[in-house]
Amino acid sequence: MKTVSDCRFLWALTCALAIALAVPVFYAGAATTSPAQVATGQKTEVTGVIVKREADTFTLREKAGQDVVVTLTSETKVKEKKKNPFRGAQNYATTNLLRGLNVAVKGRKEASGTFFAEEIRFTELDLRMASSLDSRVSPVEGDLKDTQGKLAQAEQNQQRLSGQVEELTAISNIAKGGAKAAQETADAALAGVNTAKEQIVSTDKRINTRISSLDDFDVKNSMTVTFKVGSAALSKEAKEELDKLAEEAKTDKGYVIEITGYASADGPEDYNRRLSQMRADAVVRYLAENHNVPLRRIVTPFGYGEKMPVADNKTRDGREQNRRVEVKVLVNKGLLESGQPTSTTGTE
Repeated sequence: MKTVSDCRFLWALTCALAIALAVPVFYAGAATTSPAQVATGQKTEVTGVIVKREADTFTLREKAGQDVVVTLTSETKVKEKKKNPFRGAQNYATTNLLRGLNVAVKGRKEASGTFFAEEIRFTELDLRMASSLDSRVSPVEGDLKDTQGKLAQAEQNQQRLSGQVEELTAISNIAKGGAKAAQETADAALAGVNTAKEQIVSTDKRINTRISSLDDFDVKNSMTVTFKVGSAALSKEAKEELDKLAEEAKTDKGYVIEITGYASADGPEDYNRRLSQMRADAVVRYLAENHNVPLRRIVTPFGYGEKMPVADNKTRDGREQNRRVEVKVLVNKGLLESGQPTSTTGTE
């Protein structure tokens, strides 16, 4: 004879299977080809990487290399791509659609040829990776714009000097008595034009070098702090080391700070993964609250749990070394290769 608990279990299992089977019904007839190959009004799904982001649209590059412009509406749903059918998917805002994010977009092609997104999904791991890339690139984009402004000023100077050459040449032809002096002045102005051209070429080369090095960093400084068993609290010694690192980093220009947490093999693997994330977050909070380090300068912290140990977890000393957080100050290579100083006399 079935008990009440048995009936409840069968009812819950039946509901779960019904939900799992109902999820793909809406897109059961959707195409999986590129939107350019489907008929008007037909639904399709396209996957790829976001390579450009605008206010209400973004450009998606498919695996085949084709770019698709996706339009966002007030009805567009942004959700987590989850594997567990018994847990609700986390909802995200459209502001989480960052450059470098791998996404799956479900939508419909309208008569105008526009592809409207109805549902966008991505994994939490892909979001972390895209956030890390965005935080590395953003701090140096402002420096690049300043250099481009200097190039524009140099081009204006070249045009102004070229106009002076033409004017001086005309004066030389008219003023017979002062022809020799005017010619010497024109030659000097022409030499200035050539110098300006050389400066423009040199500046252009530096800009190209910086652009190619936007996502390439050198380790300027690094340190490791350790923790007690099962703890994410910073020791007095750890705080002193972080104080020193933060003060040195404030003198650098275009820097970012990479923070990764780890754990020993003491305890369950899931617990150690959460504990390593808590340790990394503790370092971020200390730098932000005690040294006013801007969050845009901190790469998204990540806890690796028991992964990547630096010592043998079978020994006590090895486990002590593995209960750690690694902190690295990274400086963009684009600034170093341009010949500009990486240090300033003040703080941000």
